[in-house]
Amino acid sequence: MANKLSINLDINAPLSYDEYKEHWSNLYKIEIKLTDKIGECEHQLGDIFYYENPYKRPEGVCFALLHVLDLYVWRVVLGFPSWNEKSPAIYRIHCPDHTGTIWEMNRVKA
Repeated sequence: MANKLSINLDINAPLSYDEYKEHWSNLYKIEIKLTDKIGECEHQLGDIFYYENPYKRPEGVCFALLHVLDLYVWRVVLGFPSWNEKSPAIYRIHCPDHTGTIWEMNRVKA
């Protein structure tokens, strides 16, 4: 059986404001990159955007795509493996338009 995923926080011990800020500053950034373009889209192959943190969405990304990406933000930032056996650190996400785009989402150290 695999080890349980842990972010190594004791939820029974409250954090001071400074401790909270320190933990927050250790979160990874999230990179999203357009890897496939099937139909019409304002984005171009190779476009890259960054989430500075899970709550700060990148500017310039369409809202429909952001809606889908938001479902995976915390999984990516905490290192939860994707369903991609060859590259478990990378999530491949399709925009909601069936003729849209495919993006890779992974975490990068700030």
